[in-house]
Amino acid sequence: MAQQATKAKGRKIVNIVIWTIGILIVLGGSAVAGLHLYVSNSKPLIEGEKIVTILDEDVEVTRDGVGVPHIVAKSDADLYRAQGYVQAQDRLFQMDLARRQASGTLAEVVGASAVNTDKFFRTFSLRHAAENSWDGYDAESKQILEWYAEGVNAFIDEVKGSSKLSYEFKLLGYTPEAWTPIDSLVIGKYMAYDLGGNWNQQAFRSWALQNYTEEQAKELFVEYPENAKSIIEANLNIETDITTAFTTDYLPNEFNGSNNWVIGGKFTKSGKPLLADDPHLGLSTPSVWYQMHLKSPEQNVSGVIFAGIPGIILGHNEQIAWGVTNVNPDVQDLYIEKPNPENPYQFEYDGKWEDATVREEPIKVKDGKTIDFEVVETRHGPIISNIMLKETEVKEQFSMQWTALQSTQELKAVLGFNKASNWEEFEVALEDFKAPAQNFVFASTDGTIAYKANGLVPIRKQGTGALPVPGNSSEYGWESYIPFNELPTVINPEEGYIATANNQIVGEEYPYHISNLWAQPYRYERIVEMIETPVYNDEGELLKLTAAEMKGMQMDKKNLHAVEFLPSLLETIKAQDTEGKYNRVITLLEEWEYYDDKDQGAPLVYHFLIENMENALFKDAMPEDVFKLMPGKSQITDQMLRDAYAGNPGVWITEEGGLDQFVYTAFEDAVTKIQGKFGTAVSKWKWGSYNKLTFNHPLASASDFLADYVNPERLAVGGSSVTVQAASEDGNGNVKHGASWRFVADLNNLSTAHHIVGPGQSGHMKSKWYDNQTSNWVYGRYHKTNIDGTINTKYELILKAE
Repeated sequence: MAQQATKAKGRKIVNIVIWTIGILIVLGGSAVAGLHLYVSNSKPLIEGEKIVTILDEDVEVTRDGVGVPHIVAKSDADLYRAQGYVQAQDRLFQMDLARRQASGTLAEVVGASAVNTDKFFRTFSLRHAAENSWDGYDAESKQILEWYAEGVNAFIDEVKGSSKLSYEFKLLGYTPEAWTPIDSLVIGKYMAYDLGGNWNQQAFRSWALQNYTEEQAKELFVEYPENAKSIIEANLNIETDITTAFTTDYLPNEFNGSNNWVIGGKFTKSGKPLLADDPHLGLSTPSVWYQMHLKSPEQNVSGVIFAGIPGIILGHNEQIAWGVTNVNPDVQDLYIEKPNPENPYQFEYDGKWEDATVREEPIKVKDGKTIDFEVVETRHGPIISNIMLKETEVKEQFSMQWTALQSTQELKAVLGFNKASNWEEFEVALEDFKAPAQNFVFASTDGTIAYKANGLVPIRKQGTGALPVPGNSSEYGWESYIPFNELPTVINPEEGYIATANNQIVGEEYPYHISNLWAQPYRYERIVEMIETPVYNDEGELLKLTAAEMKGMQMDKKNLHAVEFLPSLLETIKAQDTEGKYNRVITLLEEWEYYDDKDQGAPLVYHFLIENMENALFKDAMPEDVFKLMPGKSQITDQMLRDAYAGNPGVWITEEGGLDQFVYTAFEDAVTKIQGKFGTAVSKWKWGSYNKLTFNHPLASASDFLADYVNPERLAVGGSSVTVQAASEDGNGNVKHGASWRFVADLNNLSTAHHIVGPGQSGHMKSKWYDNQTSNWVYGRYHKTNIDGTINTKYELILKAE
């Protein structure tokens, strides 16, 4: 899903806090020992007693050996207050950064470098949507949000003005403001932004129509909208230059997704279901996830939550377990709006000029003047093209309609999950989880396994969300949403299992449109292959599945993309290598068993080759920002290769000299690059020499000194973007995206479950739990978290009611 705050995606938030802190560190960085002492003062208290006056009764907070807090309270009120307090102990700076980024208030504390970031997120209106959503919550959910905020504020009040306030605040020279319920909701809206976007796909396709021939453009569409003639014409006639209208600095990672599966009792040793989930998000320090166990007389639930939000969003209680992957439906539509040349706050609609709504959004700037800023909303949504109001010649503007800008109550759903005891109760809770749309898998101790693709998915009057549509006519727009009871749902299927990996979840028979772009199918196909392939012991007995096999599946590195393409690619390469120049490299690839293991050389060659082909086709053929906007590069490249090897090379590969030259040139370039980085000894090439697990801290770019101090060690790692063990590198060998949390639950014993949260639980660099799970992430070493009170290593803190 399911990475908010911490979003190690190379976005500009990294640079925002960075330079300010970097200067302070360099100027004040005399003695390392002094810095250690300075930073250590703000380590959270994890043992003993602490008076927390907001509590009605004492609360036990027991951290286990990996730093997971087990909170036991005598009421839900104290449970959520304590949850807020404990999260703030470990992650307050992350929480503050998250709410500020999503709300567009970073410049207030870091200065002018954050102004553009603030403008972007003010325009995307996440905080405005959170405020609107608050009004739709029921009294119980509002109360829980307020209890949680009380806990966060109790910690803020305790540490502000003292050496206990986390060092990041002291270096930046500000004190965090009081936490509010809206702050929690805006972090939730950020996750909808991170997981539910497709506006860039529409912007890119519109540009492609205007800049390429129809034949070229068709190959860049996963599904060309043949029946949308009026929409195509509208895009062909756009005067606004999309390359200047949109910024690509804040685009969510294209590979945001996940794996999940649930297996029924007929496949398992215990006869009860097994459930596995590993959401793929940006990898960063601290983790996007915070693992917790919450217990009161009303509930006993364990799993993960985003720092800054109450409850447990993914995990298990004593009777059920659940997990998610991203549906990635088309839930954002761009509208081509025609402004009034005489009044830029009016837009044409059905032949009349219609007033837009204008929100004044002044941006406070640290050590600078407040900047006046406006967000202009048409009937469809905010104008998001950045040339608004500053052109001497008025052109079209682009507004965005988005499900997450509706009033939605996801937290109510989360609270319902936590207390549900069966599928019926869980599905009732799902009705409130509307944005982002997620593939939920479910299992219960009664043996039920189930699945639902849940969330708001629009039904359009015309088109499928592939292209921007005219905003000046009522013939376009959204009619409604797919009815809840008609969303894709599976309960106890005959196959005995359910799996999703951001793959296509419906066939042509499904009556509604969900998406124009699904993930490559390889992770899903490999999961199914592993589930369906029988394994026998030495005596010939069929081995049934346990939690151990689920963990092994999550760490699987078989590359089915290579299984599909490498044999054909090798035929081409061998035919072109008439002098045997690359015999050793070819042998390396021929002997490869298709596992992206860190100690193998073949994955290094294969992934360099695939990346070279993708870049050769597209990177040099379009402006840099347009290339970044382009969706589904890998899927499109795959289809072009399939077609070419089937005897139907398209215009793009033909323009690269034809299939043989295209493949061989990319291969030669891949070998040259590898030799330049790792030498000419093919036997010494290793995927892990390049593919490095990278949990960067948001402050790391300030200086090499600071990076060495705050970043966990970069480790060689296997896997890739197409393996079940997702490890997506950024083009420079930095694996910054993958399984942000790994989770396995055996429904035969829900008193415990298996987890990995890399790099660790704590956001404090001096904590023993700061990066202690980094190597665990690489090698698949899970920890058990119990909810029955049995905790081996204990660090007990009693929060005392006054």
